[in-house]
Amino acid sequence: MNRALASGVPAERAAHLPPRLAELIRPELPSLAEEIVAEIRRAIPEYARPLDGPYGHVLRLGVERNLAVFAERIAAPGGSPSGDESAGTARMLGQYEAHEGRSMDSLQAAYRIGGQVAWRRVMKVAPRHDISSAVLSRLADALLTYMDELAAQSLDGYLHAKARPILALDERRRRLLRLLLAAPRPDVAELTEAADGAGWPLPDRVTLVAVEPAAHCVWTALDEDVLAELECPEPHLLLPGPFTPERRAMLDEALPGRRIAVGLAMPAGQAADSLRWARRALDLALDGVLDGPVTLCEENLVTLWLLSDPALVEQLTRRRLGVLDGMTAGQQDRLTETLRTWLVTRGTAAEIAERLHIHPQTVRYRMRKIEQILGDALADPEARFGIEIALRAAHLRSRRPAPVPHRPAARPRTPARPHSLRHLR
Repeated sequence: MNRALASGVPAERAAHLPPRLAELIRPELPSLAEEIVAEIRRAIPEYARPLDGPYGHVLRLGVERNLAVFAERIAAPGGSPSGDESAGTARMLGQYEAHEGRSMDSLQAAYRIGGQVAWRRVMKVAPRHDISSAVLSRLADALLTYMDELAAQSLDGYLHAKARPILALDERRRRLLRLLLAAPRPDVAELTEAADGAGWPLPDRVTLVAVEPAAHCVWTALDEDVLAELECPEPHLLLPGPFTPERRAMLDEALPGRRIAVGLAMPAGQAADSLRWARRALDLALDGVLDGPVTLCEENLVTLWLLSDPALVEQLTRRRLGVLDGMTAGQQDRLTETLRTWLVTRGTAAEIAERLHIHPQTVRYRMRKIEQILGDALADPEARFGIEIALRAAHLRSRRPAPVPHRPAARPRTPARPHSLRHLR
C-alpha cells in the first residue's frame, strides 16, 4: 500500500494545479526551509542537535529537497525523476530512526510540522497573488498527500532497516571501521587485534571515500575488503591501499550516479585525516567549486588548503585588502581581477591584457591605481603572498554556480555572486 501511495497519487493531484503556481512558490522555498527546520528543532527534542552535525545536514537536505520536488511536480507533473531523490532521502531518514533505536513518532511529527508551516506560508502569500479558493483547496489536498507519501517512504526505510542488519558487513568490521576513524588515534596493537578479529588484513595504507548523502548502494558490487558505512547521514567507505582505476570502476557500479570524493592514501592510523579531507572535497564539489562526479583530493590540495578555513582567509583578506572597501563593487572586481592575473602570471601589460580581453593601457592604468592603494605591500614578499592567497581563494569560491531554482539542490548552498573579494566576506 505504501509503494502504491508513493508511486503516483501526489503527481496526479499536482496535475490539477496551474503550473504557474510553481513560479509563485519557488521564491519562498529558501526561507520556508529555514522556518520548517527551526520549528522542527524547537518542537522535537530528538532533532534539537547542532545543525553542522551529520543529522543536521540531512535534516536540512531533506526539507529543501522535499520542498523543491513538490514545486517541480506542480510545474511539470509526471515529467521529472527528481521525486526518486526525495523518496531516497525520506527512506534514509526512516533508516536512521531505526538505527537510533527510536520509533517513527518523532519523524511522523516532523512531517506534520513541515506541512503545517508550509500551509501557513501559503495562506500568507496567497492574498498577494489573488489565488482562488478552489486552487487553494486543491493545493492543500496535494500538499497533504505529498506529506503522506514522504511518511510512507520513511516508514518503508524504517521497516527495511529493522528487518535486516544495519549493514551487510559483519558487526566486527563495523567496529573496526569506527576504531580506524576514532579520535584519539588508536595504537597499532589495538588496530591489529581488531583487524584480526574481523578477519580483515590490516594494510599499510588506506584511502577514505566520502559519498553524497542518500546514496543507493549495490552492496554486491563492493569488493570484499572494503569497509563501508553508507546508511548514515555522512556515508563513507574505506579502501585498503590507494585509489586505483579498478577501485573507481567498482565504486561506479556500487554507487551509480552518486558523487564521491576520494581522500589521500594514508597510514591506517591516520584514516580520519583522509576522511576529513574527502568530506571537505565533497562539500566543495556539491557546492560547484570542484568539478566532476569523482573528486580526488590529491588533485585539489591547494584548493582544499585555501578553502579549509574560510573565516581565517576572511581575516587575512581584511588585513591585506581592506583598503579596497571604499570602492564600488565594480571597481573592486576590475582591480582585483587585474591584480590576481598579474600575481599569477607576472606577465607584461600586453600579456595580461590578452588574458583579460582589455587594452594594455587599461592594464597599466589599473596597476598604477593598485600601487597607489596598496603602497609598499606589493614589494613585501609576506604581504604579497597574503594578498595572493586572498585573491586565489576568492577566485575559487566565485566558481560556485547559482542553483537552478526549479531543481532540488543536493545540499544547502550559498548562491553565487560575481567574482570579487565579497566572496570572502
